[in-house]
Amino acid sequence: MQVSSSDLHAIPLFQNITEAHLTELMAAFERLTLPADHVLFEAGSVPEHFLLLVSGEVALREGNETRFRLTPLAPIGELGAVSGLVRSTTAVTTHPSEVYRIRVEALRAFFEKHGDVAFPFYHNLVNVVADKVRRDTRRVEAMRTNLIRTQKAMKRLVEQLLEAEETPVSKSICETLEDLIEHNRRAHYLVEPAHTLKASVRLDGGAVVPVLEMNDGILHLAKKSTPAPLKGAHWSGVLILPHAEVPVSGVIESSSETSLHIKLDLLIADYASVLQEYLTRLQMLDFVV
Repeated sequence: MQVSSSDLHAIPLFQNITEAHLTELMAAFERLTLPADHVLFEAGSVPEHFLLLVSGEVALREGNETRFRLTPLAPIGELGAVSGLVRSTTAVTTHPSEVYRIRVEALRAFFEKHGDVAFPFYHNLVNVVADKVRRDTRRVEAMRTNLIRTQKAMKRLVEQLLEAEETPVSKSICETLEDLIEHNRRAHYLVEPAHTLKASVRLDGGAVVPVLEMNDGILHLAKKSTPAPLKGAHWSGVLILPHAEVPVSGVIESSSETSLHIKLDLLIADYASVLQEYLTRLQMLDFVV
């Protein structure tokens, strides 16, 4: 199937790119005719190709569940292909399909030689991502509002149950509600250090391990192969931030084969301020002003 520039202009990623530039870009793609049930890529894989569905249908699956069905004309996992993000879904053709593809390395090489094509393409990509972030922000805010309302309602229910005569049923309900309230507390939500704002911890023995997730009261660390402290044991180290180092200590809450979960002791005011400034910078990466 032949793809025209007017067809491509209907895709946000290709808007405002001239017909001549689109012709150049599409000439770098190879055409594939694929049968049904052909796997284009799998969840957890590193993107190798930028893909464009021209005819047929592609299902994006998480496990055995189909999350989306793509119909022409549509890019397939374009953000992962351009940014190198690991695939979060598996893409499978559900009907005989035609796909245009170009290797990620070839696409980058093309853009290096054709800056006049690369600029509008990446400008469109930034706009697509910005729109996605804004939509996600609205959804998260709606979920946050609902969570706060739910928390307050559960606390009222706990108070009513505690005021009433205790029964086996009311005791079980009360314990369940208290567990849910504690689980939903803000303190349990962690942020992941960005690749441009990495954080790590230097252990007492000198080894340095990356921080996987954190907040001002919890550290989630990658685990070294050496024996780690057991649950409940005291722990200490130095938190290495991009522009500062903070001595930290705490108690091991849990330990798995790959990570440690540590509840931190309170920091002195100066160190707490440094950590909060770093966490704010991380949180701002997820916030559109």
